[in-house]
Amino acid sequence: MSGIRRSLLALCIAAACTPSEHADQASKPVGTAAGTVDTSHAVASTPAASVSASVPASAPAASGKAADPLPSTAVRALYVNRWASQSRKRMAKLIAAADETEINALVIDMKDEFGLNYKSENADFVKNAGTATVVRDVKGLLDTLKAHDILPIARIVVFKDSVTARVHPEWTIRKADNSIWRDKKGIAWVNPYHRELWAYNIGVAEELVKLGFGEVQFDYIRFPEPYPSLPPQVFPESKGLSKPDALGAYLKEAKERLNKLGVRSTADIFGLVTTVGGPLEVGQQWEKVAPNLDVVLPMTYPSHYPHGELGVANPNAEPYAIIFKSIARARERDKKLGISEAEHIRPWLQAFTLGKPAYGPEQLEAQKKAVYDAGYDGWVLWNPGSIYDVFMPALEKTLVSRKKTM
Repeated sequence: MSGIRRSLLALCIAAACTPSEHADQASKPVGTAAGTVDTSHAVASTPAASVSASVPASAPAASGKAADPLPSTAVRALYVNRWASQSRKRMAKLIAAADETEINALVIDMKDEFGLNYKSENADFVKNAGTATVVRDVKGLLDTLKAHDILPIARIVVFKDSVTARVHPEWTIRKADNSIWRDKKGIAWVNPYHRELWAYNIGVAEELVKLGFGEVQFDYIRFPEPYPSLPPQVFPESKGLSKPDALGAYLKEAKERLNKLGVRSTADIFGLVTTVGGPLEVGQQWEKVAPNLDVVLPMTYPSHYPHGELGVANPNAEPYAIIFKSIARARERDKKLGISEAEHIRPWLQAFTLGKPAYGPEQLEAQKKAVYDAGYDGWVLWNPGSIYDVFMPALEKTLVSRKKTM
Protein backbone atom coordinates (compact mmCIF):
# COMPACT_ATOMS: atom_id res chain seq x y z
CA MET A 1 0.00 0.00 0.00
CA SER A 2 1.43 3.37 -1.00
CA GLY A 3 2.21 6.01 1.61
CA ILE A 4 -0.45 8.32 0.17
CA ARG A 5 -3.05 5.56 0.19
CA ARG A 6 -2.12 4.61 3.75
CA SER A 7 -2.53 8.22 4.85
CA LEU A 8 -5.96 8.41 3.23
CA LEU A 9 -6.99 5.21 4.97
CA ALA A 10 -5.79 6.51 8.30
CA LEU A 11 -7.80 9.68 7.78
CA CYS A 12 -10.89 7.71 6.88
CA ILE A 13 -10.52 5.36 9.82
CA ALA A 14 -10.25 8.35 12.13
CA ALA A 15 -13.36 9.86 10.59
CA ALA A 16 -15.38 6.90 9.34
CA CYS A 17 -16.06 5.77 12.84
CA THR A 18 -18.67 3.54 14.30
CA PRO A 19 -21.99 4.87 15.56
CA SER A 20 -20.70 5.40 19.10
CA GLU A 21 -17.73 7.37 17.85
CA HIS A 22 -20.07 9.60 15.87
CA ALA A 23 -21.51 10.70 19.20
CA ASP A 24 -18.10 12.17 19.99
CA GLN A 25 -17.96 13.88 16.58
CA ALA A 26 -21.31 15.49 17.19
CA SER A 27 -19.83 17.70 19.91
CA LYS A 28 -16.66 18.98 18.21
CA PRO A 29 -15.00 19.46 14.81
CA VAL A 30 -13.00 16.62 13.30
CA GLY A 31 -10.03 16.84 11.01
CA THR A 32 -11.61 15.78 7.72
CA ALA A 33 -11.93 17.45 4.39
CA ALA A 34 -15.69 17.37 4.84
CA GLY A 35 -15.58 20.07 7.52
CA THR A 36 -17.11 20.30 10.94
CA VAL A 37 -20.12 18.65 12.48
CA ASP A 38 -23.55 20.20 12.72
CA THR A 39 -24.07 20.05 16.48
CA SER A 40 -27.84 20.12 16.16
CA HIS A 41 -27.67 16.33 16.18
CA ALA A 42 -25.68 16.04 19.40
CA VAL A 43 -26.47 13.09 21.63
CA ALA A 44 -29.34 13.73 24.00
CA SER A 45 -28.35 14.40 27.58
CA THR A 46 -28.55 11.61 30.09
CA PRO A 47 -32.08 11.27 31.42
CA ALA A 48 -32.85 11.13 35.10
CA ALA A 49 -32.68 7.66 36.58
CA SER A 50 -36.40 7.83 37.31
CA VAL A 51 -37.39 7.82 33.63
CA SER A 52 -39.18 4.63 32.63
CA ALA A 53 -38.19 3.05 29.33
CA SER A 54 -41.38 1.12 28.76
CA VAL A 55 -44.10 2.20 26.37
CA PRO A 56 -47.63 0.94 27.01
CA ALA A 57 -48.13 -2.31 25.11
CA SER A 58 -51.78 -1.37 24.79
CA ALA A 59 -50.93 1.43 22.37
CA PRO A 60 -52.39 0.83 18.91
CA ALA A 61 -50.16 -1.37 16.80
CA ALA A 62 -49.33 -0.83 13.17
CA SER A 63 -50.58 -3.03 10.37
CA GLY A 64 -49.06 -4.20 7.13
CA LYS A 65 -45.69 -5.36 8.47
CA ALA A 66 -44.62 -8.93 9.04
CA ALA A 67 -45.01 -10.01 12.66
CA ASP A 68 -42.33 -12.69 12.26
CA PRO A 69 -39.50 -11.73 14.67
CA LEU A 70 -37.00 -12.99 12.06
CA PRO A 71 -38.61 -11.67 8.86
CA SER A 72 -37.44 -12.70 5.42
CA THR A 73 -38.20 -9.19 4.17
CA ALA A 74 -35.63 -6.43 4.24
CA VAL A 75 -34.81 -4.60 7.45
CA ARG A 76 -35.15 -0.81 7.34
CA ALA A 77 -34.19 0.49 10.73
CA LEU A 78 -33.44 3.49 12.91
CA TYR A 79 -30.59 3.63 15.42
CA VAL A 80 -31.68 4.24 19.04
CA ASN A 81 -29.02 5.37 21.50
CA ARG A 82 -28.88 4.43 25.17
CA TRP A 83 -30.59 7.59 26.40
CA ALA A 84 -33.42 7.48 23.87
CA SER A 85 -34.11 3.86 24.77
CA GLN A 86 -34.55 4.86 28.43
CA SER A 87 -37.05 7.61 27.65
CA ARG A 88 -40.76 6.83 27.44
CA LYS A 89 -41.37 9.96 25.35
CA ARG A 90 -38.50 9.30 22.92
CA MET A 91 -39.43 5.66 22.42
CA ALA A 92 -43.08 6.54 21.83
CA LYS A 93 -41.99 8.96 19.10
CA LEU A 94 -39.70 6.41 17.44
CA ILE A 95 -42.39 3.74 17.55
CA ALA A 96 -44.86 6.18 16.00
CA ALA A 97 -42.35 6.89 13.24
CA ALA A 98 -42.16 3.17 12.50
CA ASP A 99 -45.94 2.84 12.59
CA GLU A 100 -46.30 5.60 10.01
CA THR A 101 -43.50 4.63 7.61
CA GLU A 102 -41.52 1.81 6.01
CA ILE A 103 -39.37 1.46 9.16
CA ASN A 104 -39.74 -2.08 10.54
CA ALA A 105 -36.85 -2.35 13.03
CA LEU A 106 -35.00 -0.42 15.73
CA VAL A 107 -31.30 -0.93 16.51
CA ILE A 108 -31.03 -0.30 20.25
CA ASP A 109 -27.85 0.24 22.27
CA MET A 110 -27.81 -2.56 24.84
CA LYS A 111 -24.06 -2.63 25.52
CA ASP A 112 -22.08 0.47 24.65
CA GLU A 113 -19.07 2.41 25.89
CA PHE A 114 -20.92 3.05 29.17
CA GLY A 115 -21.48 -0.65 29.85
CA LEU A 116 -24.72 -2.63 29.82
CA ASN A 117 -28.04 -0.91 29.14
CA TYR A 118 -30.12 -3.52 30.95
CA LYS A 119 -30.04 -5.35 34.25
CA SER A 120 -28.36 -8.69 33.66
CA GLU A 121 -29.31 -11.83 35.56
CA ASN A 122 -25.75 -13.15 35.20
CA ALA A 123 -23.54 -12.29 38.19
CA ASP A 124 -20.38 -12.31 36.07
CA PHE A 125 -21.91 -9.94 33.53
CA VAL A 126 -23.05 -7.58 36.29
CA LYS A 127 -19.39 -7.03 37.23
CA ASN A 128 -18.88 -5.38 33.84
CA ALA A 129 -22.21 -3.54 33.79
CA GLY A 130 -20.94 -0.02 34.50
CA THR A 131 -22.74 2.66 36.50
CA ALA A 132 -24.89 4.43 33.89
CA THR A 133 -28.69 4.27 33.98
CA VAL A 134 -30.35 1.39 32.12
CA VAL A 135 -33.64 0.46 30.47
CA ARG A 136 -35.81 -0.45 33.45
CA ASP A 137 -38.23 -2.84 31.78
CA VAL A 138 -36.58 -4.46 28.79
CA LYS A 139 -39.24 -7.14 28.39
CA GLY A 140 -41.99 -4.55 28.49
CA LEU A 141 -40.22 -2.50 25.84
CA LEU A 142 -39.69 -5.54 23.63
CA ASP A 143 -43.31 -6.65 24.01
CA THR A 144 -44.39 -3.20 22.86
CA LEU A 145 -42.09 -3.27 19.83
CA LYS A 146 -43.37 -6.68 18.82
CA ALA A 147 -46.98 -5.53 19.25
CA HIS A 148 -46.15 -2.86 16.68
CA ASP A 149 -44.46 -5.40 14.36
CA ILE A 150 -41.07 -3.78 14.94
CA LEU A 151 -38.01 -6.02 14.96
CA PRO A 152 -35.86 -5.23 18.03
CA ILE A 153 -32.13 -5.43 17.25
CA ALA A 154 -29.60 -5.41 20.11
CA ARG A 155 -26.45 -3.42 19.38
CA ILE A 156 -23.41 -4.59 21.33
CA VAL A 157 -20.08 -2.74 21.45
CA VAL A 158 -17.35 -5.40 21.68
CA PHE A 159 -13.68 -4.45 21.63
CA LYS A 160 -13.74 -0.79 22.70
CA ASP A 161 -14.93 -1.51 26.22
CA SER A 162 -13.30 0.65 28.85
CA VAL A 163 -15.74 -0.55 31.53
CA THR A 164 -14.67 -4.18 31.12
CA ALA A 165 -11.04 -3.07 30.78
CA ARG A 166 -11.22 -1.52 34.26
CA VAL A 167 -12.79 -4.62 35.78
CA HIS A 168 -10.55 -7.06 33.91
CA PRO A 169 -7.20 -5.37 33.24
CA GLU A 170 -5.85 -8.82 32.37
CA TRP A 171 -8.09 -8.71 29.27
CA THR A 172 -6.54 -5.53 27.85
CA ILE A 173 -4.13 -4.77 25.01
CA ARG A 174 -0.60 -4.28 26.32
CA LYS A 175 2.52 -2.26 25.64
CA ALA A 176 5.95 -3.83 25.29
CA ASP A 177 6.61 -3.35 29.02
CA ASN A 178 3.33 -5.24 29.77
CA SER A 179 1.56 -2.11 31.00
CA ILE A 180 -1.90 -1.29 29.64
CA TRP A 181 -1.97 0.29 26.16
CA ARG A 182 -4.22 3.33 25.79
CA ASP A 183 -5.45 5.23 22.75
CA LYS A 184 -5.09 8.96 22.10
CA LYS A 185 -7.94 9.71 24.49
CA GLY A 186 -6.35 7.62 27.23
CA ILE A 187 -8.92 4.82 26.85
CA ALA A 188 -7.88 1.22 27.39
CA TRP A 189 -9.12 -1.32 24.83
CA VAL A 190 -9.78 -4.97 25.54
CA ASN A 191 -7.76 -7.56 23.63
CA PRO A 192 -9.66 -9.05 20.64
CA TYR A 193 -7.65 -12.27 20.98
CA HIS A 194 -8.84 -12.94 24.54
CA ARG A 195 -11.30 -15.86 24.59
CA GLU A 196 -12.89 -15.01 27.95
CA LEU A 197 -13.78 -11.65 26.44
CA TRP A 198 -15.38 -13.45 23.50
CA ALA A 199 -17.40 -15.58 25.88
CA TYR A 200 -18.58 -12.50 27.78
CA ASN A 201 -19.81 -10.63 24.71
CA ILE A 202 -21.45 -13.63 23.09
CA GLY A 203 -23.00 -14.48 26.44
CA VAL A 204 -24.50 -10.99 26.67
CA ALA A 205 -25.85 -11.42 23.15
CA GLU A 206 -27.46 -14.74 24.07
CA GLU A 207 -29.01 -13.25 27.20
CA LEU A 208 -30.51 -10.40 25.17
CA VAL A 209 -31.93 -12.84 22.63
CA LYS A 210 -33.57 -14.80 25.44
CA LEU A 211 -35.08 -11.54 26.69
CA GLY A 212 -36.70 -11.10 23.29
CA PHE A 213 -34.35 -9.39 20.84
CA GLY A 214 -34.78 -10.76 17.32
CA GLU A 215 -31.30 -9.94 16.01
CA VAL A 216 -27.87 -9.01 17.36
CA GLN A 217 -25.62 -6.34 15.87
CA PHE A 218 -21.99 -6.28 16.99
CA ASP A 219 -20.05 -3.03 16.80
CA TYR A 220 -16.37 -2.17 17.31
CA ILE A 221 -15.41 -5.42 15.66
CA ARG A 222 -11.93 -4.08 15.20
CA PHE A 223 -8.59 -3.29 16.73
CA PRO A 224 -7.68 0.28 17.77
CA GLU A 225 -5.78 2.42 15.27
CA PRO A 226 -2.01 1.83 15.55
CA TYR A 227 -0.98 5.47 15.44
CA PRO A 228 2.81 5.93 15.00
CA SER A 229 2.75 8.47 17.85
CA LEU A 230 1.56 5.80 20.29
CA PRO A 231 3.49 2.82 21.67
CA PRO A 232 3.13 -0.41 19.67
CA GLN A 233 0.22 -2.62 20.67
CA VAL A 234 1.08 -6.01 22.12
CA PHE A 235 -1.47 -8.83 22.02
CA PRO A 236 -0.98 -11.61 24.53
CA GLU A 237 -2.43 -14.91 23.29
CA SER A 238 -2.33 -13.99 19.59
CA LYS A 239 -0.19 -17.06 18.84
CA GLY A 240 0.57 -15.82 15.34
CA LEU A 241 -3.09 -15.36 14.38
CA SER A 242 -3.55 -12.31 12.16
CA LYS A 243 -5.91 -9.48 13.10
CA PRO A 244 -8.39 -10.27 10.29
CA ASP A 245 -8.38 -13.96 11.21
CA ALA A 246 -8.97 -13.15 14.89
CA LEU A 247 -11.99 -10.98 14.07
CA GLY A 248 -13.29 -13.62 11.68
CA ALA A 249 -12.94 -16.34 14.31
CA TYR A 250 -14.87 -14.30 16.87
CA LEU A 251 -17.67 -13.62 14.41
CA LYS A 252 -17.80 -17.26 13.37
CA GLU A 253 -18.28 -18.43 16.96
CA ALA A 254 -20.88 -15.74 17.64
CA LYS A 255 -22.83 -16.62 14.50
CA GLU A 256 -22.89 -20.33 15.30
CA ARG A 257 -24.18 -19.72 18.81
CA LEU A 258 -26.76 -17.08 17.89
CA ASN A 259 -28.08 -19.03 14.92
CA LYS A 260 -28.85 -21.88 17.32
CA LEU A 261 -31.17 -19.47 19.10
CA GLY A 262 -32.91 -18.63 15.83
CA VAL A 263 -31.58 -15.10 15.29
CA ARG A 264 -29.21 -13.42 12.87
CA SER A 265 -25.70 -12.37 13.86
CA THR A 266 -24.67 -9.08 12.21
CA ALA A 267 -21.88 -6.54 12.58
CA ASP A 268 -20.85 -3.00 11.65
CA ILE A 269 -17.68 -2.39 9.63
CA PHE A 270 -15.99 0.64 8.09
CA GLY A 271 -17.35 1.63 4.70
CA LEU A 272 -13.86 1.48 3.18
CA VAL A 273 -13.78 -2.28 3.77
CA THR A 274 -16.12 -2.76 0.80
CA THR A 275 -13.63 -1.28 -1.68
CA VAL A 276 -10.14 -1.70 -0.20
CA GLY A 277 -8.61 -4.96 -1.39
CA GLY A 278 -6.55 -5.92 1.65
CA PRO A 279 -7.19 -5.60 5.37
CA LEU A 280 -7.34 -2.24 7.08
CA GLU A 281 -4.83 -1.76 9.87
CA VAL A 282 -7.66 -2.17 12.37
CA GLY A 283 -8.06 -5.74 11.10
CA GLN A 284 -11.26 -5.50 9.06
CA GLN A 285 -11.23 -7.29 5.71
CA TRP A 286 -14.30 -8.17 3.66
CA GLU A 287 -13.22 -11.74 2.90
CA LYS A 288 -12.74 -12.48 6.61
CA VAL A 289 -15.89 -10.92 8.06
CA ALA A 290 -18.51 -11.48 5.35
CA PRO A 291 -18.60 -15.32 5.45
CA ASN A 292 -19.03 -15.22 9.23
CA LEU A 293 -22.06 -12.94 9.38
CA ASP A 294 -25.70 -13.28 8.45
CA VAL A 295 -25.69 -9.57 7.58
CA VAL A 296 -22.80 -7.13 7.09
CA LEU A 297 -23.46 -3.45 7.84
CA PRO A 298 -20.84 -1.21 6.17
CA MET A 299 -20.85 2.38 7.42
CA THR A 300 -20.85 4.03 4.01
CA TYR A 301 -21.38 7.62 5.17
CA PRO A 302 -20.53 9.90 2.21
CA SER A 303 -19.12 12.63 4.48
CA HIS A 304 -16.45 10.23 5.70
CA TYR A 305 -14.78 9.60 2.35
CA PRO A 306 -11.86 11.85 1.34
CA HIS A 307 -12.14 14.01 -1.75
CA GLY A 308 -11.47 11.96 -4.85
CA GLU A 309 -12.18 8.59 -3.22
CA LEU A 310 -13.92 6.15 -5.58
CA GLY A 311 -13.43 8.72 -8.32
CA VAL A 312 -15.82 11.17 -6.66
CA ALA A 313 -14.53 14.72 -6.32
CA ASN A 314 -16.70 15.66 -3.32
CA PRO A 315 -18.19 12.50 -1.76
CA ASN A 316 -20.37 14.36 0.73
CA ALA A 317 -22.09 16.17 -2.15
CA GLU A 318 -22.67 12.96 -4.13
CA PRO A 319 -24.27 10.46 -1.73
CA TYR A 320 -25.73 8.31 -4.51
CA ALA A 321 -22.35 7.73 -6.16
CA ILE A 322 -20.57 6.82 -2.92
CA ILE A 323 -23.24 4.43 -1.67
CA PHE A 324 -23.79 2.76 -5.03
CA LYS A 325 -20.10 2.20 -5.77
CA SER A 326 -19.40 0.92 -2.25
CA ILE A 327 -22.32 -1.51 -2.08
CA ALA A 328 -21.98 -2.71 -5.67
CA ARG A 329 -18.35 -3.58 -4.95
CA ALA A 330 -19.35 -5.40 -1.76
CA ARG A 331 -21.90 -7.40 -3.77
CA GLU A 332 -19.18 -8.42 -6.23
CA ARG A 333 -16.96 -9.62 -3.41
CA ASP A 334 -19.82 -11.58 -1.87
CA LYS A 335 -20.39 -13.28 -5.21
CA LYS A 336 -16.74 -14.34 -5.39
CA LEU A 337 -17.11 -15.82 -1.89
CA GLY A 338 -20.19 -17.77 -2.94
CA ILE A 339 -22.46 -15.74 -0.67
CA SER A 340 -25.88 -15.39 -2.28
CA GLU A 341 -28.24 -14.43 0.57
CA ALA A 342 -30.63 -11.79 -0.75
CA GLU A 343 -30.07 -9.28 2.08
CA HIS A 344 -26.56 -10.15 3.22
CA ILE A 345 -25.53 -6.49 2.95
CA ARG A 346 -27.43 -3.79 4.85
CA PRO A 347 -25.58 -0.44 4.84
CA TRP A 348 -25.72 2.34 7.38
CA LEU A 349 -26.96 5.55 5.77
CA GLN A 350 -26.10 9.09 6.78
CA ALA A 351 -28.92 10.85 8.65
CA PHE A 352 -26.75 13.65 10.04
CA THR A 353 -24.82 16.63 8.70
CA LEU A 354 -21.03 16.69 8.56
CA GLY A 355 -19.86 19.55 6.37
CA LYS A 356 -21.66 20.88 3.32
CA PRO A 357 -24.24 20.35 1.99
CA ALA A 358 -26.55 19.95 4.97
CA TYR A 359 -28.26 16.57 4.84
CA GLY A 360 -32.04 16.27 4.58
CA PRO A 361 -34.69 14.29 2.68
CA GLU A 362 -33.03 14.78 -0.73
CA GLN A 363 -29.74 13.27 0.40
CA LEU A 364 -31.47 10.39 2.16
CA GLU A 365 -33.55 9.60 -0.90
CA ALA A 366 -30.37 9.49 -2.98
CA GLN A 367 -28.72 7.08 -0.54
CA LYS A 368 -31.76 4.81 -0.45
CA LYS A 369 -31.93 4.69 -4.25
CA ALA A 370 -28.25 3.76 -4.39
CA VAL A 371 -28.88 0.78 -2.09
CA TYR A 372 -31.82 -0.38 -4.22
CA ASP A 373 -29.89 0.07 -7.48
CA ALA A 374 -27.03 -1.99 -6.02
CA GLY A 375 -29.46 -4.86 -5.46
CA TYR A 376 -30.52 -4.62 -1.81
CA ASP A 377 -33.65 -3.53 0.02
CA GLY A 378 -32.40 -2.95 3.58
CA TRP A 379 -30.61 -0.13 5.34
CA VAL A 380 -30.22 1.51 8.76
CA LEU A 381 -30.27 5.24 9.47
CA TRP A 382 -27.63 6.64 11.80
CA ASN A 383 -28.15 9.83 13.75
CA PRO A 384 -26.09 10.28 16.96
CA GLY A 385 -29.01 11.75 18.91
CA SER A 386 -31.57 9.34 17.40
CA ILE A 387 -33.44 12.38 16.03
CA TYR A 388 -34.90 11.79 12.58
CA ASP A 389 -37.53 14.53 12.18
CA VAL A 390 -35.86 16.28 9.25
CA PHE A 391 -35.56 13.00 7.34
CA MET A 392 -39.13 11.79 7.78
CA PRO A 393 -40.33 13.14 4.39
CA ALA A 394 -37.88 10.74 2.71
CA LEU A 395 -39.48 7.68 4.33
CA GLU A 396 -42.19 5.84 2.44
CA LYS A 397 -45.50 5.10 4.13
CA THR A 398 -45.35 1.36 3.50
CA LEU A 399 -42.62 -1.24 3.23
CA VAL A 400 -42.27 -2.11 -0.46
CA SER A 401 -39.37 -3.81 -2.19
CA ARG A 402 -37.46 -1.31 -4.35
CA LYS A 403 -34.29 -3.19 -5.15
CA LYS A 404 -33.27 -3.90 -8.72
CA THR A 405 -33.06 -7.53 -9.76
CA MET A 406 -29.42 -8.35 -10.30
